[in-house]
Amino acid sequence: MRKIVLTSLVAVFIISGCSVLQTITNISRLKFKLDNVNSFTVNGIAISNKSKISDFGTFDIINLTTMLASGKMPVSFNVNVAAKNPNDGTGGYGASDVSLKSFAWDLYLNDKKTISGNIDKPVNVPGVGEATVIPLKIEMDLFQFFGDGGLNDILNLALKLGGKESAATNVKLVAQPVLGTVIGDLKYPEPITIVSTTFN
Repeated sequence: MRKIVLTSLVAVFIISGCSVLQTITNISRLKFKLDNVNSFTVNGIAISNKSKISDFGTFDIINLTTMLASGKMPVSFNVNVAAKNPNDGTGGYGASDVSLKSFAWDLYLNDKKTISGNIDKPVNVPGVGEATVIPLKIEMDLFQFFGDGGLNDILNLALKLGGKESAATNVKLVAQPVLGTVIGDLKYPEPITIVSTTFN
């Protein structure tokens, strides 16, 4: 009887161990990429319909010049991160969702480190083989990091980031995700660099 119980326990541990190993393997396949930047405003002025400085009206320029003279240039925008969980049950991997418990990030603009942040609640990334978009709300003062170049340089940077012809190539995140697993939270051993050109 004792041998039967012992054999059963060993079998449970083996099955459990395989399950844990499969879970860890699955979550390690989660990848990230910068999807886009949107909803960009400079001191409350939306710029998604602007492509050059001359698109700003006279009163907007006066407003921004006055703000710059005070040593400030507040902006807000969304950095949308695409998280891809390929564990849809094909390719020899079991279907599984991944819980992103924490996502501490540093934001780089033109390769200059600016502000840091984190998600305010866990994000579930379902195993459907498609990307889940995680919007990061950014509020910062561009003058603090790029004020030396004057109004033209700041507006040109803002237009590259969130204007009519914007691209996310001037943006990158350095993040250290923490994932929820059956054995507890699992933190990436090293920060990862997230850019718009490829999933990482």
